[in-house]
Amino acid sequence: MRLTKSTDIALRIVMRLAVADDSANPTTREVAEVMGVQYTHAAKVVAQLQHLGVVVARRGRGGGLALAETGRPVSVGWLVRRLEGEGDVVDCEGDVPCPLAAACRLRRALRQAQEAFYASLDSLSVEDLVADPTGPVLLSLQLK
Repeated sequence: MRLTKSTDIALRIVMRLAVADDSANPTTREVAEVMGVQYTHAAKVVAQLQHLGVVVARRGRGGGLALAETGRPVSVGWLVRRLEGEGDVVDCEGDVPCPLAAACRLRRALRQAQEAFYASLDSLSVEDLVADPTGPVLLSLQLK
């Protein structure tokens, strides 16, 4: 299974915010630059994370991004499910439906594999992702 670019960016942003100093809330542009992603992609992802209640974004002087109180203990599995959506790995009912749809065992097997993937992430929290050695590396990333 391959995660979308948006989910990858979201996880990196959440990890960076998890180690950020509480007094210095970085802007979306700063986080995008430090994490090596395009600003436009980062802005869309931040809006998604804000909608999920994982990130708090404040405008104006003293504004910026921060991990919400509920963001640190959130399950990575929960977050990835919300970002990726609950759809199947393959689209059997697409524009041209698969002729095997009525008798296919592959779709069920792929669904089970997808659930196993998510289940393996359920035991990890955002806080777990930024434990040593990752946290110090995230802190060492500076604006260019």
